[in-house]
Amino acid sequence: MLAGVAVDAVLADPRRGHPVALFGRAAAALEQRVYGDARPKGVLYTALCVGPVALLGLAATRTGNPVARGALSAMATWSVLGGTTLGREGVAMARFLEAGDLTGARGRLSHLCGRDPALLDTPGLARATVESIAENTSDAVVAPLFWGAVAGVPGLLAYRAVNTLDAMVGHRNARYERFGWASARLDDVANYVPARITGALTALAAPLAGGSARRAAAVLRRDGHRHPSPNAGRCEAAFAGALDVTLGGTNVYGHRVEHRPEMGDGPGPSVADIRRSVRLARAVGLAAAGLAVLAAFRRPRR
Repeated sequence: MLAGVAVDAVLADPRRGHPVALFGRAAAALEQRVYGDARPKGVLYTALCVGPVALLGLAATRTGNPVARGALSAMATWSVLGGTTLGREGVAMARFLEAGDLTGARGRLSHLCGRDPALLDTPGLARATVESIAENTSDAVVAPLFWGAVAGVPGLLAYRAVNTLDAMVGHRNARYERFGWASARLDDVANYVPARITGALTALAAPLAGGSARRAAAVLRRDGHRHPSPNAGRCEAAFAGALDVTLGGTNVYGHRVEHRPEMGDGPGPSVADIRRSVRLARAVGLAAAGLAVLAAFRRPRR
């Protein structure tokens, strides 16, 4: 797992041929075959996508060669992590906004989230970036490491499959309200513990981003449950407290408008807060990697 973390730190995500992208294409093709506007159809779809991935991970660990097992674990860890790419995208957004290039920043936002960038000014882009970094620190770093520590390679691969399906079909719209229900709820379950670990680690790491651990913990306790997501709010509230900013507000996704409760006590995020959020996310990722390796050492072995 440590080797996989190191490879991600050096190489990040490949631009072509990424295993997660290949899985996404296969899942999209399967959706065309099994789609139906009903929850049972969505349950079948989720099982057909996640089950084979978990079994593949289980089969891969059956090799008796410890070197091969280690290499497979490293490759699996690297393939499911996204922390380095997340940090680089945050830095790229900061550079665009620091240079006053609003057009470039709006074009880059799709690498981080699905909000409509045409309606966002500099403060809006800064808030979208910080919120995305907060949530994805859990989804792209802490959660896969958690499941790798708990269940090894099968846990790593199954988690990434679940999280990818949620991004693809876990939307509350006419097409996916029922079909995507199973994928969205399974993602909620898979991220329940990791999101709370992320919140706790964020509070502890707050001083590394110029913040207060006590304030971050207080905002996490007070506001973490206010978000419509049972998990994203824990991450965003902790980041809001650690950075001493206010997150939340109105978000526009195409033709859909969502009004999120505000979390935190400070002003809205500024451009400078983007780099602070990246620094904070990297610290949380390193702490999570250390905890995951320690937990994996304690896991019973056959």
